Amino acid sequence: MANPSHDRDPGLVLGFERTVGDEVQAVARSAGLVVDVVLWMLRRGGWSVGIGCGAVDEPMPASPREAAGPAFVLAREAVEAAKSRQRMVPLAVRGSDEGAALDAEAVLMLVAATGARRSAAGWEAVDAVEEAGGTRQEDVAARLGISQQAVSQRLRTALYDETRAATRAATHLLTTAHP
Repeated sequence: MANPSHDRDPGLVLGFERTVGDEVQAVARSAGLVVDVVLWMLRRGGWSVGIGCGAVDEPMPASPREAAGPAFVLAREAVEAAKSRQRMVPLAVRGSDEGAALDAEAVLMLVAATGARRSAAGWEAVDAVEEAGGTRQEDVAARLGISQQAVSQRLRTALYDETRAATRAATHLLTTAHP
């Protein structure tokens, strides 16, 4: 995924803002955007990610630092859990529906772990296909200067179709985690 627009994305209710030390916080209306941002952050490394799926008190303030509600309590629990675990993927999800939140966490960890094991060539093919937005593999191959068969092989090895399906499942589960 390309660098998500942190401030102006229409899926964000409140844009990303530094809260304490190395922590940032935002409020999103779209589970799909949450998944995209989480995977983008985990791909770059250095982040412990906590997702809280719950209600936010109204009226909505101008800053996520001023916001309150169950979503923020759940997010705090999640980020503490993510930081305390010795896992390859420093991620935790907490939600109003605990089962759905834990299922979303499991799926997101598998997607992120799969991405962490991709080769540079695999990422090159995945990024090219994502940026092309549905363009035929032949066109992606021409852009990368390799054969269509090489693109296909790279995508298979990178588990591209499988991670796309899992990403859709994670989006659904995050939505379910806060009905």
